[in-house]
This record gives sequence, structure tokens and C-alpha cells, in this order.
Amino acid sequence: MTSVNLADAKAHLSELVAQAEAGEEICITRRGKPVAQLTKVQAQRRPVTLAALRAVTDTMPMQTNGAGELLRQMRDESRY
Repeated sequence: MTSVNLADAKAHLSELVAQAEAGEEICITRRGKPVAQLTKVQAQRRPVTLAALRAVTDTMPMQTNGAGELLRQMRDESRY
């Protein structure tokens, strides 16, 4: 985590925001004590509607084997 004093943060705010956007955490200090932190904002996830979920799953073929059989088949067919 990068630590920056408040005066430098004011002078270089756009650079610090770009660093935070890239995933770096920035700690802003006043007189050597942490007072704020800049981090990347997580993108908000859209809720999945039942209609959208059905539209996707309706296009998928039905599985004839159970989950256990599918895993055995995947394990047996893979090359180690």
C-alpha cells in the first residue's frame, strides 16, 4: 500500500486516482497518521431475473447422466 501525505495527495490527486483505478491501495496521511484510503470501486452486479435465467437455460441440452457419472467421465477422459 502506498502512503501519501495530504498535501501531496491534493497536488497529485488525478495520478493517485489512476493508481487506485489500476488496483493499488493508497493511504492518505495527515501528520503521519492515516486518515483516508483510496481503493478501486467494485463494479455493481446486475440482478439476474428469472426470465433471463430461463432464456439461457432453455438453450442448454438436458443431461442424461447424473453429476457423479459426469465427473467420473470427465476424470477418465482427461489426460494427466
